[in-house]
Amino acid sequence: MTETGSAPRSTATHDQPVDLRWDPLDATLKVDPYPLWRRLRDEAPAYHNDQYDFWALSRFEDVDAAHRDAATFSSSHGTVLESMSPEPVETGMMIFRDPPEHTRLRRLASRAFTARRVVLLEEEVRRIARGLLDAQRDAESFDFVQDFGAQLPSQVITSLLGVPQGDREEVRGYIDQTFHFEEGAGMLNDVSLAAMTKLFEYLNLQMEERLRSPQGDMLSDLVHAEITDDEGELRRLTLQESTEFGILLVSAGTETVARLIGWAGWVLANHPDQRAELAADRSLIPNAVEELLRYEPPSPVQGRWTTTDIERHGRRIPAGSKVLLLTGAAGRDERTFPDPERFDVRRKFDRHMSFGYGIHFCLGAALARLEGRVALEEVLAAFPRWDVDPATAELLVTSTVRGYNRLPVLVG
Repeated sequence: MTETGSAPRSTATHDQPVDLRWDPLDATLKVDPYPLWRRLRDEAPAYHNDQYDFWALSRFEDVDAAHRDAATFSSSHGTVLESMSPEPVETGMMIFRDPPEHTRLRRLASRAFTARRVVLLEEEVRRIARGLLDAQRDAESFDFVQDFGAQLPSQVITSLLGVPQGDREEVRGYIDQTFHFEEGAGMLNDVSLAAMTKLFEYLNLQMEERLRSPQGDMLSDLVHAEITDDEGELRRLTLQESTEFGILLVSAGTETVARLIGWAGWVLANHPDQRAELAADRSLIPNAVEELLRYEPPSPVQGRWTTTDIERHGRRIPAGSKVLLLTGAAGRDERTFPDPERFDVRRKFDRHMSFGYGIHFCLGAALARLEGRVALEEVLAAFPRWDVDPATAELLVTSTVRGYNRLPVLVG
């Protein structure tokens, strides 16, 4: 799977234990990756996988530093292991771009996620959450993810973008399929690629319609938006750029928050004392959302491409190397978080890695926090207690996203 033209493989495998192997395309390692990630932090903080020729950084300090150094750790070659390549990606998705193009695209997108606009969304987010939960009032069980956690962010972001009501479940279905994972191939498979094609075609048609007839929604804003090019001239996004930008917003706005809420259902069911504290004192919920993000980050792995030789923990990582930043491991690093394996809604800490840092800090972080907080407030008001049957739960595993796809709960 090594790409033609990539940097020579390191031969320094003797610098790490021969029995230590982490394979992000091995689904069996996804159920509980934390013991293995602890070994990486302790025994190989600059880990090299010879099979796929990538490096992995797992300590909080290293992951934090890499996020803040976008010049050395580039995103322009892709951020998902199986699709990273020696040539930069040409796309309208700003997460795969470096400055100055990233700066221009982010400035454009930031208009849609101002603090004021997010605050004004709370009433709508709460209305949607209550409606979803009201539909389960007389049920003895429901799917915490498919009936609630995945529906809430999907309805919010598709409404913001201007996706017609009747098409929103279709769009959510395409997004789910883009994260289809096959062992050994990851998300680079026929199901995932076909879903991405369908999502592109759908949004492209929506963009074409808004070119002819703007509708005052975010899709209209994108297709009519202007940015400054390298020569200092104003230009509109191309139809392809605006469509790819739309894919990024709808996918990120749906998928990661769905996993966050799903983890809330799982973790709180397994920590009923913590859940009872939240039900009794809503003021603890914002901090509980941060603790959930630290404890079970929805996106625990991000890929980067080195632009120069670097040294970490006595090992040389050559320029042109694939490097995976293990956010999930960093959140459990005892060098930064005391007793990191303990979930504690009262934990005092000032930051975690789950939204990234630096120029790629999650643009939708404020909206994700709002949705997470409102989801917890409303579900605890409607159902203060629930139980999960692990045998019926379905864990979504990819090389970059981890969380529950289905989580049936008993509430009766």
